[in-house]
Amino acid sequence: MFKGKIGIITDEAADLPEEIIEKHRIAVVPVKLFWPEIENLPGENIFQKMREMEKKGIGSFAKTSQPSMKDFLDKYDSQLEIFEKVLCFTLTSKLSGTYNSAFQAKRFLAGDRQNRVFVIDSLSASAGQALLILKAIELIEKGKEAEEIFKELSESVPKIHLHIIFENAKWVEASGRISHLVANLMKGMAKMGVRPVLMFKDGILVPAGLKTGAKDIADGIFKQFESDMKKLSMPDEEIKVVITHGDDMAGAERLKAIIEKDYKNVKIAFINILNNVVGSLTGPNTLALAWLD
Repeated sequence: MFKGKIGIITDEAADLPEEIIEKHRIAVVPVKLFWPEIENLPGENIFQKMREMEKKGIGSFAKTSQPSMKDFLDKYDSQLEIFEKVLCFTLTSKLSGTYNSAFQAKRFLAGDRQNRVFVIDSLSASAGQALLILKAIELIEKGKEAEEIFKELSESVPKIHLHIIFENAKWVEASGRISHLVANLMKGMAKMGVRPVLMFKDGILVPAGLKTGAKDIADGIFKQFESDMKKLSMPDEEIKVVITHGDDMAGAERLKAIIEKDYKNVKIAFINILNNVVGSLTGPNTLALAWLD
């Protein structure tokens, strides 16, 4: 039976578009979401349901849990039937046990199968995790070996820039991903017209900067991107960008247009809505932008 050379597995936090998943035969491990209070509310996606919940005054927050080792083991088995070797990407190990589940599951593979799986902690999520996978796809298409790709991707992880602005910090505070103090500071600054930007640093969400004079969330993210670009000396190199959002396609498209107008060397790889699990922790109208230097 013919096998492909290198396959890919990721948890669903990467927010990859369905066409990319299908084209490259990527196996996706779902992250578990428990939120019965929201299930029967109207809405086409979780963000519309969250808005409806707020209108009704329902005080409830999502509960999430990492995939099990078996979840990953099943994907390893299926992908290793199709591919000679497999790269597995997870969201940051600093905020989820998903990487540990993936890594431990590898140990249950029989014989030489363990040596055919490479687990990569993105130390990021959503758009940042997706960018790492897009780079893996490029390297696979160039014909590089799995070991070489794993090494190169590991070196790329610290170079992922992911910036995010929440419309309301209460969702991410309830998840425990930011402290009550940071959440209150963010809420207070938002009321004064200041856009607090967060970023992943060493796998943890931390403040990135305060953007004054931003007309909206898209403008605030752009100002952070602009500030970052000024620190780099790579004017002619193509920069790949991914944008994800909490059911605010208009805001995401506006951010794309602003960036492309001022930066001709930037390529927007894709825009995609945040998945249910990440979205339940970030809230409606969240906007995130990631790029890799």
